[in-house]
Amino acid sequence: MDDLLPHVLAILSTTPQRWNTLAHAVPDDLLDRKPAPGEWSALDCLRHLVSTEREVFPVRLAAFREGRDLEAFDADADGTVEGADDPDGLVATLETLRGRSLQDVAALSPDDLRRTVRHPEFGTVTLEQMLHEWAGHDLMHTVQAERAMLQPFIAGSGPWRSYFADHDATPPGAKA
Repeated sequence: MDDLLPHVLAILSTTPQRWNTLAHAVPDDLLDRKPAPGEWSALDCLRHLVSTEREVFPVRLAAFREGRDLEAFDADADGTVEGADDPDGLVATLETLRGRSLQDVAALSPDDLRRTVRHPEFGTVTLEQMLHEWAGHDLMHTVQAERAMLQPFIAGSGPWRSYFADHDATPPGAKA
């Protein structure tokens, strides 16, 4: 992708805005609804984004700048988020943390993208790859959250349900 830095900044800057809209407009029961057993609710996705904004991506960006190897992060085991049941509080935390991250990413130059460090699972990785992953991570978990909120609407859509087959977490006849 040409002009990676502006593209990454565009995605990273819209994520808190999207979540702010969701947190303020969507009822809490819909935000907290899991699409299927063992899957994340929208609120779980928001908690995860806050956790990674605090403990993963800025830490990794600093490691690239300092030439330090990256540490592993287990999304299911690492990180806790205070106020984890308050969507508005989580969004406020994400907005604050992301503001700092945006400043750090904006300070990067195209030459910085070639910096390399070692990842414990993937070996040598570049800052460019990590920035692609960061933007993709934001989009993936926002889509995941929207898919979770979509489920009751799919289930109630009657004869139109088949139109949602690609997004249906529990299609008719499947075990819930």
